[in-house]
Amino acid sequence: MKPDGKTYWLIGASEGLGRALATRLASEGASLVVSARSADRIGQLAAELPGARAVTVDVTDPHSVKEAARAVGAVDGVIYNAGAYEPMRATDWDSETAIAMCEVNYVGALRVLGEVMPGFLEGKAGDITLVGSLAGYRGLPAAVGYGASKAALVSLAETMRYDLKGSGVTVRLVNPGFIRTRLTEKNSFRMPMLMSPDQAAGHVARAMRSRRFRTDFPAPFSWAIRGLQYLPDFLAFRLG
Repeated sequence: MKPDGKTYWLIGASEGLGRALATRLASEGASLVVSARSADRIGQLAAELPGARAVTVDVTDPHSVKEAARAVGAVDGVIYNAGAYEPMRATDWDSETAIAMCEVNYVGALRVLGEVMPGFLEGKAGDITLVGSLAGYRGLPAAVGYGASKAALVSLAETMRYDLKGSGVTVRLVNPGFIRTRLTEKNSFRMPMLMSPDQAAGHVARAMRSRRFRTDFPAPFSWAIRGLQYLPDFLAFRLG
């Protein structure tokens, strides 16, 4: 769906990929409702974009999501980009932190979709973009909580793709690699093909204009990660 003239609810817009994507879509003629927990950051962003509105939301709070959806009103599409990340190995287990990542990365998406899906289905139209991660394709070192939550989001998108066939509602999945943000600053390892938020936003915007269900980027790093799925376990686990 071309963004020109369409209204999108972009969740997770305060910084990084979300902020860059908001700027990109606005430049292409989209009307935006930008959301995040920080009222100051999204208020500032909305002031920079023509016709944009800011609606605060905490995707871990069901009441907050319901109130935000009510304030947002009818939209043509929703982009779920809320994300939380803390590197964690199984030897440094922290259940509270792992669960918090799952709440933002996956359960929050369920809450948001629960609010917008009835309207999309009734109107037989709607555009859904779920921002996953290449980390969702196979268990990786130091990814307790994060990898599992992104794998759940990948599975959710695939299930919706089956179920929404013929409904008029489009769902797509975009899986970025490493993006230079405050989240990836926590990593102490080398991050192959590290992208700027603007570069990643370009990939997402192009995916939204295409008919492709799944977009993994950047290539060839995404090919290597997907290839891990097909390795025998005894080989894959040696790489970690």
